[in-house]
Amino acid sequence: MPPSPTTGDRRPAGFTVEVTGWRALAAFRFLTLVYAVALNLDDLGRVDSPAWCVATLAVMGAWSVASSYCYARPRLRTPVLFVVDLAVTLATVLATRLVETPERIAGGEFTVPTVWASTAVMAWALRWEIVGGLLATLGLGAANVVVVSGQPTRGTVHNMILVLLAAIVIGYVAEVLRQVDRLMVDAWQEQGAVAERDRLARQIHDGVLQVLALVKRRGSTLDGEGRELAELAGEQESALRALMTSGSAAPSDGVVDLSALLAPLAASPGIELVAPAEPVLLPAGAGAEVAAAVAAALHNVSEHAPGAHAWVVVEEERDAVLVTVRDDGPGIPPERLAEAAAEGRLGVVQSIRGRIRELGGTVVITSAPDEGTEVELNVPR
Repeated sequence: MPPSPTTGDRRPAGFTVEVTGWRALAAFRFLTLVYAVALNLDDLGRVDSPAWCVATLAVMGAWSVASSYCYARPRLRTPVLFVVDLAVTLATVLATRLVETPERIAGGEFTVPTVWASTAVMAWALRWEIVGGLLATLGLGAANVVVVSGQPTRGTVHNMILVLLAAIVIGYVAEVLRQVDRLMVDAWQEQGAVAERDRLARQIHDGVLQVLALVKRRGSTLDGEGRELAELAGEQESALRALMTSGSAAPSDGVVDLSALLAPLAASPGIELVAPAEPVLLPAGAGAEVAAAVAAALHNVSEHAPGAHAWVVVEEERDAVLVTVRDDGPGIPPERLAEAAAEGRLGVVQSIRGRIRELGGTVVITSAPDEGTEVELNVPR
């Protein structure tokens, strides 16, 4: 089935493979019409009924125009259109009995539409792929057998085999093109998401982050509530920067190696990644969330424990993945976490918990003065 239109898809109109396929069919229909008209007019003096021949060609021309118009518009591309297309095609094939003498038909004379009749088969193959092409080929074959009075000639069999092979090939190509079309839709959506994220990042950087940085810098020289406000601004600045650098949190298809996602974080001085030699596979969306949580935890280390060394340890269990972020900084006083929790202000810590909680996992934070901090992320598979 053709892919459905996607909201926000900003592809240039008229460049999808669906449109390309129907345009190619329309071009082939008119080319074969020209061939059929030329062939029949050249033979017009030898047929049994020139009037029926001209009438059949006129029907073929009118239907070529009408069907090409309808196929070019998705809302008109209904099953009724395909059935009518095949019915008109079969009628032009059967009209050969009115145009030609039995002797000329038995001698292997072409049907009136000749290769034009294959366009209906191709339309069915484009719409319903291989199965549709085979069904239309059966109908066209039955009409050709009727024309030759149940005694198909060698030429008839040869032509039907060619149409059958064409239906199979076009049906397969249609299936592949639709897969390509879906990939194009995904690519355009991803490109739009990246552009939107970059736009928001610029706005945040130019506005919110600068204000938070200013509050943090000015408030650090104050006492009491002013210093507390500066610390809160610093936490929110860290959270926003981690969000901006973590990429989109929207789930995506496939699986990713978590170790590979975390490797860029270990490129910073003072950060060491310890991971299994084998890939640690997670769904792509879950992997992105875990990597963002780890990035937020490491940013918190650099913010509150400058100069501290940090380790990111990845462990793979049977039904879960365990990621631990440890540092050798001054640690977090126990009352600090309790006070922040009571006031509903957990800053980056809350952003880490929220990400992992949405994945069905848990976060355990362990810290003591002068013993560093350990953030343990447990994510189920």
